[in-house]
Amino acid sequence: MTQNIPAGIPDKIRHFIDGKFVDSVGGEEFDVLDPVTNETYIRASAGQQADIDLAVAAARRAFTDGPWPKMVPRERSRILHKIADIVESRDAQLAELESFDSGLPITQAKGQARRAAENFRFFADLIVAQHDDTFKVPGRQINYVNRKPIGVAGLITPWNTPFMLESWKLGPALATGNTVVLKPAEFTPLSASLWGEIFREAGVPDGVFNLVNGLGEEAGDALVKHPEVPLISFTGESSTGSLIFGNAAPYLKGLSMELGGKSPAVVFADADLESALDATVFGVFSLNGERCTAGSRILVERSIYDEFVERYAERAKNVVVGLPSDPATEVGALVHPEHYAKVMSYVEIGKTEGRLVAGGGRPEGFPVGNFVSPTVFADVAPDARIFQEEIFGPVVAITPFDTDEEALELANNTKYGLAAYIWTSDLKRAHNFSQSVEAGMVWLNSNNVRDLRTPFGGVKASGLGHEGGYRSIDFYTDQQAVHITLNEAHSPKFGAGPSK
Repeated sequence: MTQNIPAGIPDKIRHFIDGKFVDSVGGEEFDVLDPVTNETYIRASAGQQADIDLAVAAARRAFTDGPWPKMVPRERSRILHKIADIVESRDAQLAELESFDSGLPITQAKGQARRAAENFRFFADLIVAQHDDTFKVPGRQINYVNRKPIGVAGLITPWNTPFMLESWKLGPALATGNTVVLKPAEFTPLSASLWGEIFREAGVPDGVFNLVNGLGEEAGDALVKHPEVPLISFTGESSTGSLIFGNAAPYLKGLSMELGGKSPAVVFADADLESALDATVFGVFSLNGERCTAGSRILVERSIYDEFVERYAERAKNVVVGLPSDPATEVGALVHPEHYAKVMSYVEIGKTEGRLVAGGGRPEGFPVGNFVSPTVFADVAPDARIFQEEIFGPVVAITPFDTDEEALELANNTKYGLAAYIWTSDLKRAHNFSQSVEAGMVWLNSNNVRDLRTPFGGVKASGLGHEGGYRSIDFYTDQQAVHITLNEAHSPKFGAGPSK
């Protein structure tokens, strides 16, 4: 079973440095696989230290000598809106490339392209409306905040919904006047290869945006350790985040890291059960389950537990698994054979840790490729690995609880703390529970729908720092306090001799 190769794929995926598409200095390349067949469909330049050095040098020149950081916000805003216009005009092509490269269902990939455009629009508007504090002591002093771009931002992005998540970092980094070096995930470099042409067409000066493909341990490591890159924004696994934290520490870099998750979805007996089912099924199986905010631990009050498990399993069995390019597909192919092997290993572990009520293997009709049947385990103990560890695939663990206190204990019983979903019609319970749950983001009786003005980030092993809205502006800028005396500067007269 194969999928058609979309139009517009280049002969090779190259770096984009100082306004030009270039090969690696040493000619290094790596294979990019089609997740439906696991066959190589293109080669990509594999960045090394020398390539990162060239990209950082270009970004540094564009920051110190170029017009970008000196533009008034309205000028940069106009260019960011042009970027959004171009992305929107190419949403069909972007979705096809993203779906083909990552295995995401085409209908969900289309949504990601639209969100990418919206990210640029949001920050284009925000930097024009953004203002800083001024404090006055009448007749004595004025204090104001002077906000400045920092320099070269290193952006390291994941392979799930790559184009949209790249826009989430590129938008605020560029809006605030920084220059950037982007290192996309090696599993899914195809859609990122479009950024260079998009930025050039929109009028972004050469060197402001640079892209180096490659492996994390090579290109990513070189970017993190580069002394001329003061900022690193990373989205990915918690273990990789810990490594980046250590490697960036000697340089005292600014870090923003959105890491893994094992988010609870808590369903109380008084919840709207149909709505809770809709949201919790979608929350695990959309984006092939490859989403950091997936509600992959579902905690259900015991009085409705059996009914919920039965209905959930039935829904999971009816989820449409198919080719990513088929508009009817709800779950496509996982991104890469390495990741497929990891997810399937957890499926086998789950068979010893819970009661398998749906899925549990490869779906019929898909003898090759990274296809996994939507898999549901019930009666999962809190110390089970499939309860504790991030699987990042279409696999869910369901566990019963008896009291609000037990539900909260179960919800908080992992090292992660990214998101939480709470389903109840009791308003007091909803707010008290949400404020006690250890999660950076909470959705009450709602699906994962975000307002871009709100902070995005996690606690515990799920992240460091927050982005979104003004939090992104804060991360990508220095805030300099300027103090002005309006009267005499009454300083003690050290060294002036005896007072008279």
